[in-house]
Amino acid sequence: MSRSAGLDRRGFLALAPAIGVAGLLTGCSRTEAGTGAPKEDKDLLAKLRGQGFVRVGFAGEAPYGFQDGDELAGEAPTLHREVFSALGVPELRPTLTEFGALIPGLLAGRFDVVSAGMSITPERCGKVIFSEPEFISPTALMVRKGNPKGLSDLVSCAREGATVGVLTAAVEASYAKAAGVPEGSVKTLAKQQDGLDALLAGRIDAFALTGISLRWLARTNSGAAVEVGTPFVPEIDGVKQWSAGGAVFRPGARSLRDAFDRELAKITGDPGRYVDLIGRYGFTAREVPPRSLRTADLCAARGPA
Repeated sequence: MSRSAGLDRRGFLALAPAIGVAGLLTGCSRTEAGTGAPKEDKDLLAKLRGQGFVRVGFAGEAPYGFQDGDELAGEAPTLHREVFSALGVPELRPTLTEFGALIPGLLAGRFDVVSAGMSITPERCGKVIFSEPEFISPTALMVRKGNPKGLSDLVSCAREGATVGVLTAAVEASYAKAAGVPEGSVKTLAKQQDGLDALLAGRIDAFALTGISLRWLARTNSGAAVEVGTPFVPEIDGVKQWSAGGAVFRPGARSLRDAFDRELAKITGDPGRYVDLIGRYGFTAREVPPRSLRTADLCAARGPA
């Protein structure tokens, strides 16, 4: 769960100049009088039920949300399809976009929800609203076979002078900085496969991402001379970073988000059903978020009590 500095598991801010401030505000232009706060669209779920579909944005990042032939697959679309079906909206209508364009696209009204396993971070919570966590996935390192530098976490990367690869605008960049990895030793990469390739080419010593993502990457590159280490929970200013991901909604879609949460709780509260739904993508009962882990706490940079 992998995922990102700025706004998503990667970022809103980088695209702001290209889209323009006015364009970004278009999707939330209706406001409560005198407050400037987005007006809640309490009729959105009824609208979605009437049309029979919900527009979802995804970024082509396995195993969270990706195209498998003609099918929208992955953790988030599978869970979201189950949730929206229970809400009377049987179809997910997908839009593929770059990860960094998901938040701008959502705010501009290109889709109604982001289905990409996006990490819940305080920065993002300032722009959008999240569901309760769909999963947790601690960070891990992919290293060359044999782990020549003996790397176990980002603190060890800083200690050993290792070069760390992260996805563009991903949360792992902030984790590396907090662990003491110099900015010049953090290399940004566009795609997961780029990380593995850079590792094999010796351009980086470790590739930091969620354990789920790295296990999937290793699985799809069977035979590559890499290994994935034991997952760990990074800290920023003494606060554990749980790498929890969720669905993302516009600030004015609170009623839809709340209805979504009620159905999601039925799935995350039943580990057997959870694994039956998304076990094919590498998710296990270990990825079920504990009930004590709440989005409100994650948005406030607090972990579970």
